[in-house]
Amino acid sequence: MASKKTIERRLAFRRSTIEKLYDAYEALISGRVKSYMIDDRQLTYQSIPDLAEEIRTMEREIDELEAQLSGAKARRAVGIFPRDW
Repeated sequence: MASKKTIERRLAFRRSTIEKLYDAYEALISGRVKSYMIDDRQLTYQSIPDLAEEIRTMEREIDELEAQLSGAKARRAVGIFPRDW
């Protein structure tokens, strides 16, 4: 598991990134702009579904990092295979 300092740094990066994503989403949805630049990425109105998915992913990652900081264990994927005996 990563150290507390590493988790805090990852969390700070994701929080700053999600603010940029929120700004881009709001600008595109409101129709204020026809295209939006985030660093070297150009987004247009057609990019909205991809942008929404990226926001959801980033929010999940932030939630997981915050949970790790509060002492919760990392999530584990578990597969269940139903059987008919």
